[in-house]
Amino acid sequence: MAKRISVINFKGGVGKTTLAFNFAAGLSRYHDARVLLVDMDHQSSLSIVCLGQRRWQQIASEGLTVNRVFSGFATNPNLPGREVVHSAAIAHYANVDIVPAQLDLDDTEIELTSSHQGNAIRSEWNKRTLMCRWIDESEVDEDYDYVLFDCAPATKIVSQNAIAASHGYIVPVVPEAVMERGAPHLRNMVRSGIDERLTALAALGEDRHSWVPQTDLVGLAITRIQTAGNAASGYTNEHTTHLRSLQRYWQKDLIEPYIRQGTGVSAAISDRVPVYNRGNTQNIGGRGIHRQYRELTSNLKARIDAL
Repeated sequence: MAKRISVINFKGGVGKTTLAFNFAAGLSRYHDARVLLVDMDHQSSLSIVCLGQRRWQQIASEGLTVNRVFSGFATNPNLPGREVVHSAAIAHYANVDIVPAQLDLDDTEIELTSSHQGNAIRSEWNKRTLMCRWIDESEVDEDYDYVLFDCAPATKIVSQNAIAASHGYIVPVVPEAVMERGAPHLRNMVRSGIDERLTALAALGEDRHSWVPQTDLVGLAITRIQTAGNAASGYTNEHTTHLRSLQRYWQKDLIEPYIRQGTGVSAAISDRVPVYNRGNTQNIGGRGIHRQYRELTSNLKARIDAL
């Protein structure tokens, strides 16, 4: 059975999709792991990076996306099978597949929120465990070592589905003031707003073998930290200040190494290749960013395997 992990943060622009993409590639490249990426964000950034614009548009036009898991909740009892899983998610990384998203997922979420199916309590449970049900029925869990959910910057019903099916979650953060407030709030939301609420609903809901009653924090991964060559810490004053605050609060849950901000990472994402493929470039290899991601992948993997 795969270890299932959500990559989530309330705030956008923290490198969430970049981390999910490179983490999946690192698991495949350095640990020979079979990885399924599931794009739970209607913006579809991960899907486009993995599949390319043209292939993603074709798949979306055919409706072979994660949207089919959530659409028609009140009217269509049938879920898709493995036809929504697409291979060759990352070029030359044969062990990585993807369930892509599409823009309509945002409309589907709105419809899902207002839809009901029979008993009110059972309906609330069923709509928050559709992903669990799909995993159970498709048995896709058996084909992978890791399933990574790339969640939208919110904890609405689709993201709650990811948490319900996840053994743990990773929070990408940039050392800023908003993250000092936001990350503790997110942890409390997962614990009390999602896990505890689902546990209360479970007694009256349908069985879900893939439901995980307690979703554990894997850790916070620092992304896009800005360097300053003359600073004692090596980082800008603002990022140094907030990093120290995060270190005091989160201690061992703040996972090293911290990924440096760099134009090379953005360029690699634009070219749809992991940072490991750019080890010979100045902006990535010259700054050791590919080695940072490789070490971060190993450290996150060790924590996930221990769940």
